[in-house]
Amino acid sequence: MWTVVGLFITYLLAFSNLAESSEHNIKNYSFAIDYENDQFLLDGKPFRYVSGSFHYFRTPRQHWRGILRKMRAGGLNAVSTYVEWSMHEPEFDQWVWDGDADIVEFIKIAQEEDLFVILRPGPYICAERDFGGFPYWLLSRVPDIKLRTKDERYVFYAERFLNEILRRTKPLLRGNGGPIIMVQVENEYGSFYACDDQYKSKMYEIFHRHVKNDAVLFTTDGSARSMLKCGSIPGVYATIDFGNGANVPFNYKIMREFSPKGPLVNSEYYPGWLTHWGESFQRVNSHNVAKTLDEMLAYNVSVNIYMYYGGTNFAFTSGANINEHYWPQLTSYDYDAPLTEAGDPTPKYFELRDVIAKHMPLPNLKTPAVAPKRGYGVVTMTPKVDLFSKAGRNTFGTVRAEFSKPPTFESLVQNNYLVLYEADLPLLEKPENVTLDAVTKDRALVYVNNNLAGVLNRMDKTYSLPLTAKNARDIKILVENMGHVNFGSIDVEDFKGIFDVKLNGSPLASWKVTGFKLASVVDSDLGVKETSGQTGHLHNGPQFLEGHFVIDGELFDTYLNTQGWGKGVAYINGFNLGRYWPSLGPQVTLYVPATYLKKGKNSLVLLEQDYVPQSRTFEFQTKAILDYQ
Repeated sequence: MWTVVGLFITYLLAFSNLAESSEHNIKNYSFAIDYENDQFLLDGKPFRYVSGSFHYFRTPRQHWRGILRKMRAGGLNAVSTYVEWSMHEPEFDQWVWDGDADIVEFIKIAQEEDLFVILRPGPYICAERDFGGFPYWLLSRVPDIKLRTKDERYVFYAERFLNEILRRTKPLLRGNGGPIIMVQVENEYGSFYACDDQYKSKMYEIFHRHVKNDAVLFTTDGSARSMLKCGSIPGVYATIDFGNGANVPFNYKIMREFSPKGPLVNSEYYPGWLTHWGESFQRVNSHNVAKTLDEMLAYNVSVNIYMYYGGTNFAFTSGANINEHYWPQLTSYDYDAPLTEAGDPTPKYFELRDVIAKHMPLPNLKTPAVAPKRGYGVVTMTPKVDLFSKAGRNTFGTVRAEFSKPPTFESLVQNNYLVLYEADLPLLEKPENVTLDAVTKDRALVYVNNNLAGVLNRMDKTYSLPLTAKNARDIKILVENMGHVNFGSIDVEDFKGIFDVKLNGSPLASWKVTGFKLASVVDSDLGVKETSGQTGHLHNGPQFLEGHFVIDGELFDTYLNTQGWGKGVAYINGFNLGRYWPSLGPQVTLYVPATYLKKGKNSLVLLEQDYVPQSRTFEFQTKAILDYQ
């Protein structure tokens, strides 16, 4: 009996010690900076990361695990992601945290795939996304708002968002046993004109309140003194970013002026680059990328490769840069990254993995291969509805009362892709010699008496258009939002619409406005056929077309070849694939994930703005075309 009692007591003591040990281990989870030895400490032990950027919002959640596993197989031990405010609060106080927006699930999957996480919540993220990740409604609710400054109205909304995301991710911080080791405060603020110290202090206060010492707070800026001076924040570790071919020792000498002690970090090392419509697809030499990475790792640098997987700007999420010119970005965000837009490994992937293997052990994971694709053949499109028809307006449009001057997209309080401005024309003394002047943001198709008269375009600063107004009764101006500015030399408040409209120097005073809701379109929306069925140049306005194709057997990714068409947007089974513009290029194909397809009958819907080829056909193929010249 005593033996049994003794064993029981021994068991209780052992269990008590185990519980104390477990509690002690949990309390020892940490990620911190060892300033004395210029290194990171993970759970008290020296650590450095080789990370890759992968934004969860650029691919369907069904692809997350596969891509994260390929990243780990490539030698990475961390993944970096932005958090996109506009995805999580697309309309004011309408929060979305599930489906493709389930950031918590993304982080948990990363941990399951043996990756730590670097979280970049913004609230401004740039990322070549519409409005730098800000929700459009900020400009609707506070038209004179000053974003990324101490403007109390902006800070109020930003703090709401940050409280939401930081509260949700707090259990996943390393200090709480989770994978999040780094949290970025703001984003490359040194590249922004404001240089607002009060705003930076407020951002620090918000982040520190949630994160405390459970992860490392950091900033990143370009490796220029002026950028680091405005971007660094007291109490936050200042890091830098630069691309291949840079002078590594020189760049870290500059970083040391702002972070005298601590680990060396490159928070954005560029293996590729972004591409705009109308320019050559940007490619970066793999050997040069590998060489500079090797040099950094020899310096014991922690580095994040931006982008490691780029993905896609589905729907209307691509942004624009602006300096001397307005440059909207492609739908594809392939970025010439180590993993393609479809998540396939490239020669660059393997070259970088070989470099990483020289400095860190590779995991015992299967070498990834290119996933099979399928070409689903040719689809013939049938014209269904003209956008300006009664059916087009009733199904997709929201008509607003008359305005004395054209309102902005944002003042209409809906996130529009297209807005139609209509006005009656006055009698003119010399109708054969008329000029329309207007500043458009961003591209406007101008129709007189329902016939295309020309195009105004912010990209090439075409703001004036000669018209023949003889017997002209009315004018229609269809304005396309091609992406709010995400980075550039102007204020980030980039209102869309048409401004200062004048006919021979005199303003037009009465406007009817229709905003079109086109986030998703399915074939059943096109039930009433009302179209001219025009081919060639669309002189009477944009046209909806539909086609169908049948899939038997297993579903595979594919690419929609848009060559021969003009400019528009494509939908597969209601999923918005994004903009196409093959007449300008360089992107010709739209990536179609297998998760957007289904066995049996599939629908393809198109809104074409400019040109319909006589054949009215598309082809689904197995190869991407991103660099057509």
